[in-house]
This record gives sequence, C-alpha cells and structure tokens, in this order.
Amino acid sequence: MRRILALLLAILTLAGLPVAPAFANEGGKGEKAPPTYFALPTITATAIRRDGRKGVMTLETGIEAKDPKVMEYAVASTPRLRAAFAQVLMTYTAGLRRGTPPDLDYVGAEMQKAADKVLGKKGAKVLLGSAMVN
Repeated sequence: MRRILALLLAILTLAGLPVAPAFANEGGKGEKAPPTYFALPTITATAIRRDGRKGVMTLETGIEAKDPKVMEYAVASTPRLRAAFAQVLMTYTAGLRRGTPPDLDYVGAEMQKAADKVLGKKGAKVLLGSAMVN
C-alpha cells in the first residue's frame, strides 16, 4: 500500500500537480487514525415465515462515530446497544405479517432512536448490514 502511495506521490510531483496534505504526511510518523466504526454481534428475533411456521430474522448492525469520545462511549456501551437493538427487532418482528419482507428503513430509524437514547446524545450513526428471514 505504501509503495502505491509513494508511486502516486511521485507521479503527481513529476506532473507538477499540487500534492494534498494527506498524501504528503503519509509515510513519516506512522500515526493511525482512530477507528470510526465497529460491528455489533448479530441480532436475531423470531418471525413468522410465509408458510406459517416460526422462523428467525437475522440482522447485522454496526455503529459509526466520527467523534472519538462518542466512539469510546459507544464501544463501552456495546451490551446496552445490543440489548436495545434486540428489543427493537423483537418488537418489529412480532408485528410483522407473514410473507411480508422487512422494512429495513423503518428498523434502521427505530434503532437510531434507540442508539441516541442509550448514548444520551446524537453523533453515532447506526449502520445495517445484511438482513435475512429464514
């Protein structure tokens, strides 16, 4: 990766183009940017399948926070966030009609409200991964 960046920097310099500060400071200090995303364990809830039998809805979630303090508090609050997200998903699937695909926009908005409530402030964004009803 560093070789590619060095090659790109050399090409830009030879072409006479200005080099962005992010590329100019890349190789020197070895500083890592603080993480802005972490994934929560998969959440599952009981759902009624199309044929009337019980099934399981599985949802992958994650939190993105640009502010390091919000990120640190969100990581520390992982069990509370997971419990809040599980409650939202269980409530949603309990009212889901059989054979109806889940409305992930609604689920995401409800999980965002739950995350804001758990964390006590805004600044963390809930991201949804794959969703499956089996």
